[in-house]
Amino acid sequence: MNITAADVMKLRKMTSAGMMDCKKALMEAEGDFNKAVEIIREKGKMVAAKRADRETSEGKVLLRIDGQKGILVSLGCETDFVSATPDFQALAEGIADAAIATVPADVEGLMAATMADGHTVESNISAQTGKTGEKHVLAYYATVEAPFIYGYIHKINNKLGALVGFNKEVPESIAKGIAMQVASMNPVCIAASDCPQAVLDEEKSVAIQKTKDEQIQKAVEAALKKAGINPAHVVSEDHIESNTAKGWLTPEQADQAREIIKTVAAEKAANLNEAMIENIAKGRVQKFLKENTLEEQEYQLSDSKETVKAALAAADKDAKVIVMKRFTLAD
Repeated sequence: MNITAADVMKLRKMTSAGMMDCKKALMEAEGDFNKAVEIIREKGKMVAAKRADRETSEGKVLLRIDGQKGILVSLGCETDFVSATPDFQALAEGIADAAIATVPADVEGLMAATMADGHTVESNISAQTGKTGEKHVLAYYATVEAPFIYGYIHKINNKLGALVGFNKEVPESIAKGIAMQVASMNPVCIAASDCPQAVLDEEKSVAIQKTKDEQIQKAVEAALKKAGINPAHVVSEDHIESNTAKGWLTPEQADQAREIIKTVAAEKAANLNEAMIENIAKGRVQKFLKENTLEEQEYQLSDSKETVKAALAAADKDAKVIVMKRFTLAD
């Protein structure tokens, strides 16, 4: 089969694949361009399967807003070199356009959506994978529906974005500020009342254990000091051995420290004030909510250290954030 340079160039324009890949595909397809296109796309799937365990921390986050609907989407890849190429950028933009045009319910729906070139998102991602030899993934997709939506993309690297939905139209300055707040401060919920119970349970569990550990540690340190042993010299077994070798502890002190740590820790653990532990843990959960709830966070664009809730109320007393989405490729 005689494959001409013109044939190769034609297929390259159709697929953006490399010259040798186009030539091989045409030879395998015996000159059938449609079949050659499918061969190149199938190659992308094989490359993706081989590189399934690769990290995709590079790429681009995009958003689109159309009236009361918005989408946040990210195309990921392995290296910043590939993410900066025109083909990658065009593919990412095309995926975002397809997403806002149809607003699929989930990632699977977006992967099946048809792009402007007539191919599905999934097919075009596979083709790009085959072209570069690098894993590409639809890293994130979410939708927002609200009376007023504002979005923010961190322009330095385009790897961080947020969408915020409000119950009504608000001034652009406060809308942009809150979208930037969501992107930079990553709140776990809008208000304490809508914080997921699983998050609260996990935070309380961590707070209780941390408080218990602190109470036990205080008791151990007090006992060590009473025995004339510096607690900083016996933080761990390796520490004890190292400081004994340096002469900072005598072998007798080392053995005494081990015994104190063992017995005092066990005694304190068995006699903890559970009511006090519970109260301290509750306080820590409240602190967590203040720092991680959007409405209670300190508004980053305010000089007066007011909360986000107060800043929004100052702009419009009836305005509320009703939904937010955030994604970053950098985490």
